[in-house]
Amino acid sequence: MLLATRQGVAIRFPVSDVRVFKGRDSTGVRGIRLKEGDEVIGLSILKHAEFDSETRDAFLRGDLPAEQSEQMAALEEVILTITENGFGKRTSAYEYRVTGRGGQGIGNIDMTERNGPVIASFPVGPDDEIMLVTDAATLIRMPVDDIRIAGRRTQGVTLLRTADDERVVSAARLCDLNGSGDESEDGDGAEEGGGDDTDE
Repeated sequence: MLLATRQGVAIRFPVSDVRVFKGRDSTGVRGIRLKEGDEVIGLSILKHAEFDSETRDAFLRGDLPAEQSEQMAALEEVILTITENGFGKRTSAYEYRVTGRGGQGIGNIDMTERNGPVIASFPVGPDDEIMLVTDAATLIRMPVDDIRIAGRRTQGVTLLRTADDERVVSAARLCDLNGSGDESEDGDGAEEGGGDDTDE
């Protein structure tokens, strides 16, 4: 399970760490310890791949033998993170180490004035598209493959150029489930974008 917050923090922990409660009105358990003013904006269920930290790091550096690298690539998931000022990036899920629930989490994206707060963070596939919507009713749709893959602690690239008083308020994933052109929506809202591969 991956929780992402508005202030650019994420935590990944096993679903089994969250016990089953007796009823819907139960209090629940803490998933992440939030800083003052922060809030959770996304929850994703990821597949677990059993690789140690050294192997994951070697894969991310491109230092593994071809056969092992191909095996890990086939199991790799990628997390797309989008900010309200129209910036975003894709990051390998291998960069999000599994910890116990209730911690403070790790950096998900560099929080800068340029980026603004995070509005969405969810897994995407290479053939997916995303749609972004702003509070000025601008809508843009773009292929996920246009968005550069970068590390967790980076600022990302321009997905949508917003006006000074405009903010991205919704993001959604569009995927073709059977290759027939039928679209399935996932995420916070609607999606679109025009990628700019300027690392900023």
